[in-house]
Amino acid sequence: QVRLVESGGGLVQPGGSLRLSCAASGLNFRLFGLSWFRQAPGKERELVAHITSSHDTNYTDSVKGRFTISRNNVRNTLSLQMNSLKPEDTARYYCNVLYRSRPYWGQGTQVTVSS
Repeated sequence: QVRLVESGGGLVQPGGSLRLSCAASGLNFRLFGLSWFRQAPGKERELVAHITSSHDTNYTDSVKGRFTISRNNVRNTLSLQMNSLKPEDTARYYCNVLYRSRPYWGQGTQVTVSS
């Protein structure tokens, strides 16, 4: 059974940094592309960043140059380094994988950017 567990969220001031992690189990991790999504109150869930099995990455425009997605295929972890955080980055962040045509999600981790 695929399981994703996010951690690393919290309260940070504007301009600060956070590093999110996602621990994955139940799949051959290195073979799959992985994503970070986020959802703010009253808004739809949006794709933030994606990394392929070959480590190619892409980002939504609003986070380019500030966020970095990475993966560790030995530890089966996905990370999101978030720098220069803005209040509009406030959301619940979710790890995602598409496995056997079904999307799997973790429980999410809350990121709040506020002074």
